[in-house]
Amino acid sequence: MDDSRLRSDSPRWFWIAAIWSGVGLFEATQTVFVMRAEGMHHYWLRLFFTILFSWLPWALATPLVLSLGRKHPATEWRRVSAWLAHLATCAAIGLVSAGWDAAWEVWLNPWALSPAPESFAQLWLHKFDNGLLADVILYGVILLVGSMLDSRERLARQQTETARLNEQLSKVQLSALRRQIEPHFLFNTLNAIAGLVREKRDDDAIRMIAALSDFLRRVVEDSGRQQVPLAEELEFAQQYLDIQKVRFAERLQIRVDVPAELFPAQVPSLILQPMVENAIKHGIAKRVQGGSIRIAAARSNGRLTLSVYNDGPGLPAGWEKTQSGVGISNVRTRLQNLYGDEFEMSMRDQAPGGVEVSVSVPFAFQSAANALFVTRKPEE
Repeated sequence: MDDSRLRSDSPRWFWIAAIWSGVGLFEATQTVFVMRAEGMHHYWLRLFFTILFSWLPWALATPLVLSLGRKHPATEWRRVSAWLAHLATCAAIGLVSAGWDAAWEVWLNPWALSPAPESFAQLWLHKFDNGLLADVILYGVILLVGSMLDSRERLARQQTETARLNEQLSKVQLSALRRQIEPHFLFNTLNAIAGLVREKRDDDAIRMIAALSDFLRRVVEDSGRQQVPLAEELEFAQQYLDIQKVRFAERLQIRVDVPAELFPAQVPSLILQPMVENAIKHGIAKRVQGGSIRIAAARSNGRLTLSVYNDGPGLPAGWEKTQSGVGISNVRTRLQNLYGDEFEMSMRDQAPGGVEVSVSVPFAFQSAANALFVTRKPEE
């Protein structure tokens, strides 16, 4: 038997001993005090211990009854073998209990009988016969209590297993969503590299390939984490923007407004990159003169708000009814899986121009022991 089984059985033995001790003390105390109050004359100390220890066979047999109840539960009681097993066990416990009581009474004579009590064999059979109905009821009560306890344990195990499976399913879903971002980003970046090659900007294409290689290496290294410190997520976004800077050059201006004290805050991994990509695709890329992107973070009322702003064209009419692209749709789904209803995401026009996408999630710091900080501050 392994250590975990021993630990799980120890509390059950404790409660079995405690309950039967309580039953024995209650009956022994009540019997002695009531009889003394009625003026009877017995060997009170002997009687007290005789009644107290009379419950010992049932206490020792309780684990056997509980084990038999699990082996032959109520759902199998239509089977004759189950009935025979329980009836035989009940009869055996009754015989042992009756013999135990008879031995104590013959030895101590607690009732102060004169002449002495009948022979052990006669007293044993007499007690077994008189206690047969009580034995059956007591056996049934133990089975009932054991069945209730086992049902509660099974329910707790099922709930634990369900929670574990739900957690695994959520992790699989989040991983699948994360994997969806990576080929989408790779496809768009390769298109940009192909454009540079067609424009004969070979040096820029080489730098973009090198930056893409560094970015993908970081993605692979952190593929097992669904949440990362904000500082790491900013560095991911900065690496992506470095790639885009090769493409847009001076047409792309970047600004980061994130207080250093928010760097350890936990955020979903790769949450900023699709927001930034959306800002470049629908904002900066559509303007000949390019534009600027601002990444900001703020903490308020126990929540962390991340926002990405671009000063490009405003949102088209009826944009709420059109289906979002892969990036933004993916962000919303991942947030739903991670936070349930505890997140907010919005996309709105800003005055005097531009569009801002913001995400608000519950604020959580990474523990100091596991905190990771970027080695370079994002460029402003």
